[in-house]
Amino acid sequence: MIRLLRASAAVLLAVGLAACSAGASASPVATNQVDLPKSYKFEPEVITVPVGTTVTWTNHDDFTHNVRLLDDGGDTMQLAPGESVQFTFDTVGTHNYDCSFHPQDMKGSVIVTGPEGS
Repeated sequence: MIRLLRASAAVLLAVGLAACSAGASASPVATNQVDLPKSYKFEPEVITVPVGTTVTWTNHDDFTHNVRLLDDGGDTMQLAPGESVQFTFDTVGTHNYDCSFHPQDMKGSVIVTGPEGS
């Protein structure tokens, strides 16, 4: 019985630590560069930029992906391996995107902030 309790506690601890580390990747990062590493994800997953900033996504994977702008007309920009695409964010707010080929795994957001003092 004690072994079962210890095993259950270890499993719960591992699940809790995994949840904490997963949340850390979703913290906004102040940058205008997003990479698509060899792992079917956008890195960083959530970025923050001032209004008027051009964001660049670069595909470092061995497979073609795309950036589908879900909140900006649904435009899709395709990226073959080694290619980059850009989009300028002129509207304040949260702009969500994904890869339409892998929408379950590859999701991201751009948080666009207004000018200082507004």
